[in-house]
Amino acid sequence: MTRVRHNDYSPLRPPATGTWEPSLRVSVVIPAYNCADVLERTVATLARQTYPSELVEVVVADDGSEPPIQLPGARVVRVAEGWGRGAARQTGQLAATGDVVHWLDSDMLLPDDHLETHMRWHHLIGYAVVIGDVRFVDEPGEEGVQPEYTRKTLESTRRLKDAGASAYLLHTGASTSVRAGLLRAAGGVDASLNMAEDTELGYRLAQAGAVFIPDEQARAWHVGPSTVMVREKEVHRHNWSYLGDLIPALRWLRAHPRRTWLVPYVRVVVTATSYEETRATVDSALAGTLTDAAVVLVGPWGKLTGERRAGLDDPLLDLRLLRHLYAHEPRVEFAESVPASAAPAPFLLSVPTGWTLGADTLAALVRHADGEQLGLVSVALAEGEDGVVAARLERTAAFARAALFEGAADDLVDEMFGSEWVSGSAYGFATADEAEPLSGDPAKWRALAGRRLDEVKELRAEVERLTSEVERLSAGEPSDGAPSERFGGLSSLLRHLRSAG
Repeated sequence: MTRVRHNDYSPLRPPATGTWEPSLRVSVVIPAYNCADVLERTVATLARQTYPSELVEVVVADDGSEPPIQLPGARVVRVAEGWGRGAARQTGQLAATGDVVHWLDSDMLLPDDHLETHMRWHHLIGYAVVIGDVRFVDEPGEEGVQPEYTRKTLESTRRLKDAGASAYLLHTGASTSVRAGLLRAAGGVDASLNMAEDTELGYRLAQAGAVFIPDEQARAWHVGPSTVMVREKEVHRHNWSYLGDLIPALRWLRAHPRRTWLVPYVRVVVTATSYEETRATVDSALAGTLTDAAVVLVGPWGKLTGERRAGLDDPLLDLRLLRHLYAHEPRVEFAESVPASAAPAPFLLSVPTGWTLGADTLAALVRHADGEQLGLVSVALAEGEDGVVAARLERTAAFARAALFEGAADDLVDEMFGSEWVSGSAYGFATADEAEPLSGDPAKWRALAGRRLDEVKELRAEVERLTSEVERLSAGEPSDGAPSERFGGLSSLLRHLRSAG
């Protein structure tokens, strides 16, 4: 299986339609609600596909239609729990039996080779998410238009080849397909979302290692405009209130400096050792300028039972103190073992206990990794008898993709995403003994900045007052153009004030 670097799928060479022999089964999943007339037309286009009919099943997820949908040519499953597009898509994909799940809206028109065009990519690699070329029409038979956002994104990224970690943003439910195994590895569809479920799923597929392939030959026509085309501002207002919690990569949705978010941007893994050293490491990770970080504190927490014990002579005292210290800190979770992945968080930082992060360490490391699209940043902290003591910043998507192949994970990540060693001191790492005391509460700094801004406003007002006064006095200069010494000084002051802004 080909190893794709970042999202550059250029090395893949799909066969022309009609020239190859398919073997994978595909389940076309269509969420539907009170749309029997258009749904019948969509299913009819599926019956004419060039992809072998014995390899195709059509699953309609009925989201509470009245009367219930009954449709020849499709297996109808009723949404039993919840409602909305997320619940319908999840119900449909759980019922699907194919190797590939192909999402389709209920009001679509497809050319005869649509499924085949999608499926040829899935026969090349097992981690493709294929995005159809959907055009919106008012009536069947029209050429249709492509959404402006989609068109601009494709043009500016060489059809997502240069999109890097943001390629998932074009993932929609109108006509996309994905291997069933990859979909389930990503956690399936969030059944609680009635809107934005496709974007959120795209983000988690990216963290599972997916490469996103928009195929202009996979044309499809959506009859009628999308909701976002008609009510864009309202859709954004709705969706962004959900996606800020779920997609940490949308940094502009996380402007609040003191919020706790459901999915952190970085999970910091620390192994519990002594109380003092562990606390120094954990506290420094939580006190940085990257505020949506969370800590996974690893230790044998199951040993902390409630029987009578000697308070100060408890052999598990340090572990117990750490448990009490962070029991009510929502950004700290306790784990018995190191997590295999940070998903759905996009980054995982492993820090040796007893080493601390500076105020901007975490933010700077992530900026560096994002700027270079690196899958791994190894941080050299010290060198001892057992080798180099290091911290590691791992990109979730990179290690998830590497896990799809045989071989050493770090080598595979370097091949498909790139890796780099950096100096710990250059990024503000220090031992607990050498670290500066934690200070600089962001609220205090904002208050100080506010006071300084008020002072600047007062000074500007004073400058404007003085400028007006100088202009008034300068107006009395002799008419022969030879200012007196007094007025020459005022003119000079006026020029200075103007040049100083």
